[in-house]
Amino acid sequence: MFKHPTLLFLICFLSLGTMAQEKTDSKKPSNKGSIYAFWGWNRSWYSHSDIHFTGDQYNFTLNQVKATDRQSPFGIDPYFNLGRITIPQTNVRAGYFINDHYDISIGYDHMKYVVVQHQFAKVTGTIRNGSEYDGNYNGEAVKLDYEFLIFEHTDGLNYIDVEFTRNDDLLELLKIPHNYNKIQVNTMVGIGSGVVFPRSNVTLLNGERYDEFHVAGYGFSTKAGLNITLLKHLFFRSELKYGFINMPDIRTSPSTSDKASQHFLFIQSNFCFGYTFNPFKN
Repeated sequence: MFKHPTLLFLICFLSLGTMAQEKTDSKKPSNKGSIYAFWGWNRSWYSHSDIHFTGDQYNFTLNQVKATDRQSPFGIDPYFNLGRITIPQTNVRAGYFINDHYDISIGYDHMKYVVVQHQFAKVTGTIRNGSEYDGNYNGEAVKLDYEFLIFEHTDGLNYIDVEFTRNDDLLELLKIPHNYNKIQVNTMVGIGSGVVFPRSNVTLLNGERYDEFHVAGYGFSTKAGLNITLLKHLFFRSELKYGFINMPDIRTSPSTSDKASQHFLFIQSNFCFGYTFNPFKN
């Protein structure tokens, strides 16, 4: 979906140019005490990753595995169907301004991570589960088809984090006259950290499929973005987030002795809309 959210924001910004030329409101509102919440969608990209599998019958690593996200085709259903609204890759967040420039928030980034099928990956380690893949491996390439591995965090790669963000008035920095009651344009930079709570769909070596939620690890991230607020309350924002995820405890089968571990970098592009208000002001 939204391949170029920055372009969308630029069009919106230019279309509001006449509003920005109005006489500046004499009293700039304070952000302190404001509360906001938003909903949106994301695209995600992932670095290659080494995935280490351990269990009673195997101990091996797949090296430099490729993965992608999984986009739902855009449409009223499921993007605006309340019964299916969490199927696409989504973002939800709520925050509070501790002063005019800084806010703290908690959010849920519902990304999806899918190991690309039919790629070849080098294997190191041992497999002894009575399958055709039994043996000792020292860098041999194996085709990752459905018989060998299905590995997806598609319900999803759930990053639940706390962010600390700085907000600056872009129109003020550019000395563009504007009416604060009609439009505000803010730049955002922030950092965040949290837990990763995936529901991983895994079938390994023709074993039993496993698909349950499990706290698998943690993540760190940074972000930059642009936020446009209209009529003091309704806002739209575009964000680019860059981060690191480490999952040392991924469940891969109903047996608690079977697990996988991996870490990777990600880039996430978000487009969101939301509402802000200050409950401490009239």
